This record gives sequence, structure tokens and C-alpha cells, in this order.
Amino acid sequence: MNLDQFKILKDKNILVTGGAGFIGSNLCEALLEIGAKVTCLDNFATGHRHNIEPFLADKNFKLIEGDIRDLETCQLACKDQDFVLHQAALGSVPRSINDPITSNDVNVGGFLNMLVAARDAGVKRFIYAASSSTYGDSEALPKVEDKIGKPLSPYAITKYVNELYAENFYKTYGLNTIGLRYFNVFGRRQDPNGAYAAVIPLFVKQLMKHESPVINGDGTYSRDFTYVDNVLQMNLLAITTENKDALNEVYNTAVGDRTTLLELTELLKKHLRIFDPEIAEVEIKHGPNRKGDIPHSLASVDKAMKLMNYKPSHTIDKGIEAAVAWYWENLK
Repeated sequence: MNLDQFKILKDKNILVTGGAGFIGSNLCEALLEIGAKVTCLDNFATGHRHNIEPFLADKNFKLIEGDIRDLETCQLACKDQDFVLHQAALGSVPRSINDPITSNDVNVGGFLNMLVAARDAGVKRFIYAASSSTYGDSEALPKVEDKIGKPLSPYAITKYVNELYAENFYKTYGLNTIGLRYFNVFGRRQDPNGAYAAVIPLFVKQLMKHESPVINGDGTYSRDFTYVDNVLQMNLLAITTENKDALNEVYNTAVGDRTTLLELTELLKKHLRIFDPEIAEVEIKHGPNRKGDIPHSLASVDKAMKLMNYKPSHTIDKGIEAAVAWYWENLK
């Protein structure tokens, strides 16, 4: 990704919560490359030290090991920061169904702590990871920011509450916020292990071992799979945009195209068989549909293109090609 347009961030103090996670560590890396002074706040509940290991020797990088459920930690992290990129959360719809209390404590209580700390520290702009799960039972396609349905999981509820709090903090305290509704983000450093691993890294890991991936349902469910570089671009645009009309809004963060799970597995095979031709013959299996899942997801990115000049750099095919190459090097 070309970072030249974001050089305005050189020497700026930027806090990335969840900075040792998948998206957070990629943000830290991009910001350090720009020349920003980056503080990473993470409790390593889902993030990994190896994601930030390369940054620890950089004089512009600081790690605070702590939990957003602790207000004092949030206040310490926000001190003297120009911008906050809030990525810390407990993701996963199934995790929230199994343990709604912890998801709420982190995603709502922790989010509120971060808003209060950012407000009190005089942070210029608070950018936060919202979620496409907020669209809930709305069947309209493509998804447009101002038309949502009822949430289908505790996770979706927590992410919608974040949006309500962010809007309230702007109207009540003048804290400028931008919410980014992530749509099925994938790419380098996304964890393929654990009970709540996302579908792409999980399937890549299984295919590399010649194990059969299990698709939930008949494979016709579709998603707007979004490569991580598109998400980095949206975050960087959100903290640099000079368009006042772009502030205190929520944006779909996606490609604007949808891929069924059957099509996804074929794409993964296509790019993996370059490294191992036998992967083309691995059988795909099917299991029951997953609770809380919506059948189809497709984003309109018109609002982001209009107000923030967003131009997705990676299609699903280009993103899968890059992700597969990374996993081949790092999972073997």
C-alpha cells in the first residue's frame, strides 16, 4: 500500500488499542513506516506478542500491556495522544453467544472507558472498529449505512451500542469520532488457530494439511471479504481527512463485492495449488448453519468513496493471492 499520502502523520502520537491483534498490528506497522509515534495497548487475550515483536526495538513504538476494562489503564494510554485507533474488542459471534457477559464487558464497558479517557485527554479524533454485524436481520443488499435491522447476536448488540455511544460523545462532549463497519476482514497475521478462528485462515491451514474444510450450510451464504490493506486505508483516511462532513459518521469498510463460501474455497485452492498441486483435490465438507449468521452480506462503499475518497486497493482475488502467499511462508 502506498503510504505517501499519509505522511502528514509523521511524528504524530497515535494510540492503537488491540495493537497486537491482526488488524491492530498491521496498523502499528503502517504507522511506524509513516514515521508516527505509536503506542500499542493490548492485554494479549486474542492478540499475540509475535505480531509486534519486530516493532519493540523501534524508538517510535511503545507497548502498554493492559486491559481496556480498567479505566486508569485507558487514561494512561490516552495521555498526550493526538489520535486513537480503537481496535480492541472480543470478536466472534459464536464467542458472544457462548459468553455474552465477557463480550459485553470488553466491547461495551471497555469501549466506554476508552471514550471517557480520550475525551479527558483531549484526543483530536477517535476512530473505532465497528462491525457489519450491526445490519442484523436487514435483508436489504447492498448494505447502506443508515439502514440497519435488529441485531442477531450479543456481539452485534455490543458493536451497535459502540456506535450509539460514539455519536452521543460527539453531541454531548464534542469528541470527534468515526466508526468503520468492518466486513469480513482477512490477510496477513490473522490467526488460524483457536475455537473462533476466522474462515479464511482456518481453511488455508486445513487445505495446507490436506484436511477437508467444513462449510457451514450449503455454501451459498455470501460475504464481502475485505483484504486488510483496504481496512488500513480506511483507518488512515479517517484520521487524516480534512472533510468536516466526513467526521462523526459510520462507514462500511469493505470492497463492495460478495463471494459465496463455495466460491471462496475455490479461490483458496486456486492460489494454494501454485505451492502444492495436490491441494486442488482436497474435498470440501458441509455442516449445519451457524447460529447468529446472516445469509448474505454485501456493502455499499459509496459513502466512504464520496466523503473520504476511499479507493479499495484489493479485490477478493488479489487479496486471497497475497494472504495465501503470506500463510505459505508463515504457517509451514
